[in-house]
Amino acid sequence: MDRGEEAPGLLKTEPVAEEGEDAAAMLSTPGNLSEEEQNELRQELAKVEEEIQTLSQVLAAKEKHLAEIKRKLGINSLQEFKQNIAKGWQDVTATSAYKKTSETLSQAGQKASAAFLSVGSVITKKLEDVKNSTTFKSFEEKVENLKSKVGGTKPTGGDFGEVLNSTANATCATTLEPPPEQMEQSP
Repeated sequence: MDRGEEAPGLLKTEPVAEEGEDAAAMLSTPGNLSEEEQNELRQELAKVEEEIQTLSQVLAAKEKHLAEIKRKLGINSLQEFKQNIAKGWQDVTATSAYKKTSETLSQAGQKASAAFLSVGSVITKKLEDVKNSTTFKSFEEKVENLKSKVGGTKPTGGDFGEVLNSTANATCATTLEPPPEQMEQSP
């Protein structure tokens, strides 16, 4: 279908001028304007160009004045950069998306913390259960008996860690000294 054709149930479309075609058409057809209209437009064009030039000069003067004020205040590029970053961060933290994300992460952190506490208490309870079990008590008694055989008797009542340490120390001491039979045979 051509651009200008109308299909049933569809809107009629007009050909669209390519960029620059309208401007070219206006320039190529100054005959549509009277001499007086053309003169007015030329005057307006000159006036607008002059205003643009004046505004450019005013802007340059203002920028020079701004630089002078900053120099007097001791503001340098690095300080400006820091201020821009701080302002940008302040703008970001003020957005609703940041607030919502921050709140969500805070809640997730609280839930994770609660979960770790719960896991920790479950592990502690399980270790207490193991320590109070008959199997562990039997093992503890066997270690006590071994300790008394290896290192002599000590008053009972020490905790399991002390028992293991003393047993380990007694075992190390006996393995570091050569047995008496080997001492006699050495030349």
